[in-house]
Amino acid sequence: MSESNPCLACGACCAHFRVSFFWGECQSAGGIVPDDRVVQISPHLVAMQGTESKPVRCVGLLGEVGCGVRCALYEHRSSTCREFEASWSNGEHNPHCDTARAAYGMPPLTPPLQPHQVPERVA
Repeated sequence: MSESNPCLACGACCAHFRVSFFWGECQSAGGIVPDDRVVQISPHLVAMQGTESKPVRCVGLLGEVGCGVRCALYEHRSSTCREFEASWSNGEHNPHCDTARAAYGMPPLTPPLQPHQVPERVA
């Protein structure tokens, strides 16, 4: 992640949503997610510890939501986390990102200015 990544100053998704995924992503099944960081929620699904009930806060989230965060399990995170993108990071709006940010009093992210939208400098 680059320093300009808005996720590094947010973390709301990790403290708002249940992070559930197929148990086959766990290390004991040949995946990469550490077994000791998940809880079973159904015969085929697990969730990251801390996200299975309210209040939510993933066990891997370090730091203060909205101020500066990082994921202690970043290299071993689930597909759910890998597929979740901040709004506009790929050029598309993610309403779930907005929902999580709003739950922590943060405004939604806005799309970056396009070259034709940048105001000209006046000499």
